[in-house]
Amino acid sequence: MRPTRPTTDRRGIIVHTSAARTRLAIVAVLAMVATLVAPATPALAVGHARITGTGSSWSANALNQWVADVQKQGLQVDFTPTGSATGRKDFAALATDFGITDIGFRGEDPKTKQKDTAQGREFAYLPIVAGGTAFVYQVRVGGQLVRNIRMSGETLAKIFFGQITNWNDAQISADNNGRKLPSLPIIVVAHSEGSGSTAQFTSYLANQYPSLWRAYNGSPEFTEYFPPLPATGTRGNKVYAVNGSDGVINTVTAGSSNGAIGYDEYSYALGAGYPVVKLENKAGYFTSPSEYNVAVALTAAELNMDPKDPNTYLLQKLDKVYINPDRRTYPMSSYSYMLLPIGDSKKDPRINSEKRQTLVDFMAYSICTGQRSMGATGYSPLPVNLVEAGFTQLKRLNAADAQVTVAAKPVNQCNNPTFDPADPARNHLAQIAPNPADCDKRGAGPCAATGATGGTNTAGGNGSGGTGTGTGGATTNPSASGSAAAAGQIDPDTGEVISGGGGSGGGDANAVGVPNDLAAFTTGKHMKVLGPAAAALLLLVVFGPALLGRWLRRRREQP
Repeated sequence: MRPTRPTTDRRGIIVHTSAARTRLAIVAVLAMVATLVAPATPALAVGHARITGTGSSWSANALNQWVADVQKQGLQVDFTPTGSATGRKDFAALATDFGITDIGFRGEDPKTKQKDTAQGREFAYLPIVAGGTAFVYQVRVGGQLVRNIRMSGETLAKIFFGQITNWNDAQISADNNGRKLPSLPIIVVAHSEGSGSTAQFTSYLANQYPSLWRAYNGSPEFTEYFPPLPATGTRGNKVYAVNGSDGVINTVTAGSSNGAIGYDEYSYALGAGYPVVKLENKAGYFTSPSEYNVAVALTAAELNMDPKDPNTYLLQKLDKVYINPDRRTYPMSSYSYMLLPIGDSKKDPRINSEKRQTLVDFMAYSICTGQRSMGATGYSPLPVNLVEAGFTQLKRLNAADAQVTVAAKPVNQCNNPTFDPADPARNHLAQIAPNPADCDKRGAGPCAATGATGGTNTAGGNGSGGTGTGTGGATTNPSASGSAAAAGQIDPDTGEVISGGGGSGGGDANAVGVPNDLAAFTTGKHMKVLGPAAAALLLLVVFGPALLGRWLRRRREQP
């Protein structure tokens, strides 16, 4: 049988045969189906591109949680915890798309004398999370881990300065109301890299114990590089200087490290199930770095709230945090920041529209829905004023590149435990923070350990937080008086007790991060599979019988 060919009518117009008409119909249906299943993308919507960053290991557990969450949405974010100092250097050198740091650029590092500037790269500070710098330890008696050790700031200073060398020291015993710990040499574990954890610890020491700090450091300035202790065998403790927060927690918890103490963000001790020192505050209570106590402490933080000063806008001053008189305060509390690139493509050739959109969507998730899981991770969520300020900073990417969409949900829909919809000016988490137990006061206790990290906060009447004012004239996040809850974990939404015990981390241990739909990323992945499948099925249903009949007729007509 010869193939059919098109013919012409009287006017010379081609008239297609039935086979040709069938092929044209198939093409038309395919076009129609493709239109129906194509992603509903705006005409000029910007896509996404992989972004990379380095910096603070203090913040790394929070970053890793958010990176995993947004990966489910298709965003690709790579973060390497190299330390705050390296994060700033990499950012300034255009080696990364963003940096994470626990302090701002200092102009010149007082320890290394190296330049510490952005080298002309335009940036904005974006607060990402709060937390407490904690002192994780391993002290075992009869093979059992002691979980309720407490210390004053002066005791910690003397341990890290090599003046207290054994766990049975009289000053440690006095902090613990006469309880004597075993004779066990102290092993000090410090960060070897330029670390935000070191910066927060030494800032506290320089502010609260200036004579001790200057005598040891030789300078009144805080540092990201902890000064080495005297060599073992002369005086002082056995010292390990290790890289990164993972290095610190792994060294302290090693089987051969009985007697060790090191400093890290609380998240690392919580994840390892190891206790942290309860630190004495100005009110004479020993507290843990729970999300509640950190939230209370930071109500006294002074922030530069003047956007006209871009070099310091939103940076923290923690002097009043260290002496916050609220009995619930954990004194060594602070914020961490992203270095956000805000220059246009001419000034910042490393960043294009796709990277900016990824930065916007990644951070819009992190400072909104992503804050919900921070308590369970060992951090403390941002208060509402810093979330609002963070979105203001993100809008600067749109100012640099009009193709970038900053379409965040209203801040009051972020489901952040610090938010009180009825009174947005107040920090709900600080309001419901329980008071420490009477046994946590100097001269009493110590309290019996009940949790993986050395105890839980319990009831003790009403308490109110301090008030912090921004240097730009704006109030930060003032707390209010609130009834303290009974012993146990506190529901961050209602303030009700949800269990009878738990670790000092507080919050709902079952809380998890739930990814939300990101701006400019609305196409579901399933459409990429179901769309073609639907088109094939539709073609089979419509044309299958006719095509099968034609094939059978051809078979019968063949000789």
